Amino acid sequence: METIRIAVGSQRAPKLEAVREALEALGPLLHPKASFEVRGFEVATSVSHTPRSRTELMAGARGRCEALMRLENGRATYFVGLEGGLDVIYENGHENGRRLVFLESWAFVSDAGGRGFYGRSGAILLPEALAVDVLNRGAELSHAIEAYTGMRGIRDSQGACGVLTKNLIDRQESFRIAVISAFAPFFNAGLYERH
Repeated sequence: METIRIAVGSQRAPKLEAVREALEALGPLLHPKASFEVRGFEVATSVSHTPRSRTELMAGARGRCEALMRLENGRATYFVGLEGGLDVIYENGHENGRRLVFLESWAFVSDAGGRGFYGRSGAILLPEALAVDVLNRGAELSHAIEAYTGMRGIRDSQGACGVLTKNLIDRQESFRIAVISAFAPFFNAGLYERH
């Protein structure tokens, strides 16, 4: 049986487990007769600790993937960059509308040839008090939510997603959805390659 190596630009357990769970689901569609080896690596990112826009989230996920590709120099079949953070939108499309701040997880997956695709999770509305702490006061989301809830170690467990949804959707599940979404053009290539 062939082993497909997946390199992930993180060593955090929820992110690595999200990739493993995603591969359990999509693996038979991607490479039916293969097993998957998932390895995490610390890579630098050019975005803030708490990205504050969709553009920054996408840049963070792709940047981690590209840094990982340079680090691993083709020693994997697929490379996965993951980024979590905030997407700020305004209800009427203008900054004078009500501000809505959503927590999202993003993935960028590339094959060894450099062909890559984005995927993201659903979006969970952030309470306004947390949004103010992060966006207006510059707090990192993990610190703000720990202060807000009195809980500790949130980033390495259920994440802000888990806190906000009472663990119906935790950090791992949010990234699992993003990873499956980013892999879709690989495992469903016939549909994506139609012109």
